[in-house]
Amino acid sequence: MSITDWNGHQGPCLDSVNGFDIIDCEQCGFAHITPLPTSDALDEVYRNEYYTSEKPLYIERYREDLEWWNCVYNERFDTFESYLDVSRRRIVDVGSGPGFFLLNGHDRHWQTIGIEPSAQAAAHSRSLGLEIVEEFLDDQLAEHLGLFDVVHMSDVLEHIPDPADMIHRARRMLAPGGLICIVVPNDYNPFQQALRTSCGYKPWWLAPPHHINYFNPDSIKKLLTRCGFEILLQEGTFPIDMFLLMGDNYVGNDEVGRSCHKKRMALELNLAAAGLTETKRTLYRAFADNNLGREIMVVGRKCESPH
Repeated sequence: MSITDWNGHQGPCLDSVNGFDIIDCEQCGFAHITPLPTSDALDEVYRNEYYTSEKPLYIERYREDLEWWNCVYNERFDTFESYLDVSRRRIVDVGSGPGFFLLNGHDRHWQTIGIEPSAQAAAHSRSLGLEIVEEFLDDQLAEHLGLFDVVHMSDVLEHIPDPADMIHRARRMLAPGGLICIVVPNDYNPFQQALRTSCGYKPWWLAPPHHINYFNPDSIKKLLTRCGFEILLQEGTFPIDMFLLMGDNYVGNDEVGRSCHKKRMALELNLAAAGLTETKRTLYRAFADNNLGREIMVVGRKCESPH
C-alpha cells in the first residue's frame, strides 16, 4: 500500500477515485480525500446544487418515509432527554435539511433552530414553520446564535474540509454539560470489505468530492474526545450492506435500493410497535462495538475544559 503525502496530510492510500486519493491520514486520525476541495467550491454545491442535481428526490422520499424517520427521531430525542434536565430543551441542527428532525423536536416542545445553506431545503423547512438560518456555520454565526443544550449534526462531517474545526465551533455553542450528537457514514466497515474481497464489488460508498471524510466508530469517537467531549453513547444504524451480501445488488439500482430500504423500515417499525425499541437499540449498539452499521451515531457531553 503506497503512502500519500499532501500538504502535511500523510498516510496509506486506501483507494483512488475520480482523481482523488483516499488516505488513512495519520495527522487527522481518519480517512479523507486529497486534494481537499476549497470552501468556495463547496459553497456553490451546497447552496444551489445539492438538492437539485445530487439528490433531486430527497425531500419527496423523505415524506414517503416520514413515519419511519419520526421513529428514528423519537429515539434520538429520548436519548437527549435522558441526559438533560427537563429545563434544558434548546437545540440547533447544523445541516438541518428539509426540517423534519427539528419539527419532531418542536412538537416535543424543544426550542429549535436550523442552519441550512441549501436554498431549497431551507425554504421547505420554513414552510413547516421552523426557524432556519440559510447560511454555513462560521464563528460569527455561532457567536450570534448563543448557547444551546444540544448541537446536532447528521450527515455533515463527511462533507466538510475540516471536521475538527467544526466540532470545536460546536463545542463553543454548547452550554456547560451540553450534548453533541454526530451521525456519519461508517465506511470501510467489515461488510463492505467482505463485498470487495468475496464478491468483487468496487468501493461504491466513495463519493469524492461530495464525501470528503470517511469515518468509523473508533475514529469519530477519538475526534470528539480530542475536541473536548466525553463519549456517552455509540450506536450503529441498520447494516444495509447485508442485502448486498445476500444477493440484492442495490448499487446503482434505485428500485432494488428502495425495496431493501422498505424492508429495513418495516423491521424497525414492527419492533417499535411490539415495544422492542430498547432491544433493537441494544443490538445496534453491539453493531457499533463491532464496527458494523451503515452509519454511526455518537453522543458526547461537553467536558469542563477541552483536552
